[in-house]
Amino acid sequence: MTQSSAADDFPRGWRRTFLVLWLGCFITGMGYSMTMPFISLFINELGTFTRFQLNLYSGLAFAMTFISQAIVSPYWGSLADTKGRKLMCLRASGVMACTIFITGLSTSVWMIIFMRFLQGAFSGYINNATALIAGETPHRKSGWVMSTMMTAGVSGNLVGPLLGGALSSFFGYRLPFFITGGLMFLVFLLTLTLVEEDFTPIERAKLKPMKELLHLIPNVKIIYVMFITTLIVQASVMSIDPIVSLYVKELLHDRGHIALVAGIVAATPGLGNLLSASKVGHIMDRVGPERVLVIGLGLATLLFIPMTLTSSPWWLAFWRFLLGLVNAGLLPAAQTILTLDVPQEAFGRVFSYNQSFQAAGSVFGALLGSLISGLSSYPMVFLVTGITLLINLLLVLRFRTRQAA
Repeated sequence: MTQSSAADDFPRGWRRTFLVLWLGCFITGMGYSMTMPFISLFINELGTFTRFQLNLYSGLAFAMTFISQAIVSPYWGSLADTKGRKLMCLRASGVMACTIFITGLSTSVWMIIFMRFLQGAFSGYINNATALIAGETPHRKSGWVMSTMMTAGVSGNLVGPLLGGALSSFFGYRLPFFITGGLMFLVFLLTLTLVEEDFTPIERAKLKPMKELLHLIPNVKIIYVMFITTLIVQASVMSIDPIVSLYVKELLHDRGHIALVAGIVAATPGLGNLLSASKVGHIMDRVGPERVLVIGLGLATLLFIPMTLTSSPWWLAFWRFLLGLVNAGLLPAAQTILTLDVPQEAFGRVFSYNQSFQAAGSVFGALLGSLISGLSSYPMVFLVTGITLLINLLLVLRFRTRQAA
């Protein structure tokens, strides 16, 4: 089916809403990756720290956003089911515009950590935008739409480190925060004026408890497995992000344009994601998301072996590029399984729980990567990450075997 004929399946105004939400997710992803890969270098300029302190503070700066996000996401999910997802997108983009801008004004590491915590409490644009568009999309096109939405974040993650690395190298580490804050305000305005949501509010008194809704799902175990998969896959990403610039600094022996090279290394998974996401989405609609998830987890596990052994930032960039090709199918597969198995009236809450698990994975991954690199070495982070993905693969395979039985 061509894209033009498929357009008839979608509600009126769907395409404009999709494009605005895609752009909003792109800017959110770009803003995140413009600033986060270099936050450890920014922190290093705010004081004199030991190696262990620098790794620990970097991990905390990453983790604080996701700690607060994991705590408050269920509340925002219930509000989304009663008030709509558009309001949640406005809340996230508006507050993030302020907190990210203020982070650029930080004068101490604790100010950065606090603003990151506050940002996490009100964040969630990408997850709410995904839930919004999922609710407006016919199920038989869910795989393509989920994967295409993912290209927004990963495209931003591709552009962000390159732009952030160049800006940081020539203008310092604060400017990317100011630019990101301004762009998030633009996202707020575009979402406010152009996004349409076909949403019928559910009175809070009539809102069914999640326990009751879960009983309506024929195969409820798959929901729990996808929550765990989201946690582990996100942890595998975040275990690397806080230390990638420090690892590149070590590989370059503290010489050259460290921020720029670190930006390239940080961007390569985004390039891989961008190149393969659309193709993976079509494959997912054809063969099913579970099969894509199993194959992706297996390949991702294998790719962490050469990353553990490399001694060059350019080889590290190459293996991370291949990892990006594979990762394009992991979270979209988990999200697609959720959209196919969850009742419409529970979308907001289930996606918010999934966001809590994703946030918990970010906390676990960031702290694990920071602690391992501080106590042992950077290559050990890649080894442990590969092992966690292997555990995830075994869990999914065991689940599928039980289901088949």
